[in-house]
Amino acid sequence: MNTRQQQLDAFGRLLDIMDDLRSKCPWDRKQTLESLRHLTIEETYELGDAILNNDLNEIKNELGDLLLHIIFYAKIGSEKNSFDMADVANAICDKLIHRHPHIYGDVVVADEEEVKQNWEKLKLKEGKKSVLEGVPNGLPALVKASRIQDKVKGVGFDWEEPHQVWDKVQEELQELQVEVAAGNQDKIEAEFGDVLFSMINYSRFLNVNPEDALERTNKKFIKRFMYLESKAVELGKNLSDMTLAEMDIFWEEAKRLP
Repeated sequence: MNTRQQQLDAFGRLLDIMDDLRSKCPWDRKQTLESLRHLTIEETYELGDAILNNDLNEIKNELGDLLLHIIFYAKIGSEKNSFDMADVANAICDKLIHRHPHIYGDVVVADEEEVKQNWEKLKLKEGKKSVLEGVPNGLPALVKASRIQDKVKGVGFDWEEPHQVWDKVQEELQELQVEVAAGNQDKIEAEFGDVLFSMINYSRFLNVNPEDALERTNKKFIKRFMYLESKAVELGKNLSDMTLAEMDIFWEEAKRLP
């Protein structure tokens, strides 16, 4: 592995390249904070895919893409005389030191749960009015629900036992069925949301990341469905011309594949 000096040299090299691109490349020169935003989100999802696939080489590449974006934003910030890369790095360093008094101070913690609780308490002392202020509005709903529950857990608002959460899931399912029977679409949607929220809550007690779990199922479904499509092609048929019974045969075959 590289030495600390080699790592610093590589980081400096990237800063120099960013300076060159910003001054000499028409595309890079044109970019703004706003124009980069959606690209950064895409890169983050690509990193997420690489992590789920446990592809270490691709993780390295995607981390590089994200690092470039961070440096790009800092470069634009410096052009606006607002902040530069040193300000960005120092700000996070100061935050980490302040929020880890058990490392850089005299606070004693028993485990990671106490660390998380102290983290949320410190943020409130910094002026935040709610522990939920740190949950971005633009997060996908499933991820947002998970973060909301994780945040309130940090201040002690949580169930005590897994069976209590499962009981809540069952309660919400029953309420959903009542509204389905009544046929009120607005209430059906509300109760369906409650079911999802309670299931995401339950996932925490199972130590399961709901986003990862759902994406794993997505990938599994895609793989099996593409197998089904390939078998239809081999038979010279369109899927729309096959019966459900015919498709189910190949679906069961797909489920037995590694």
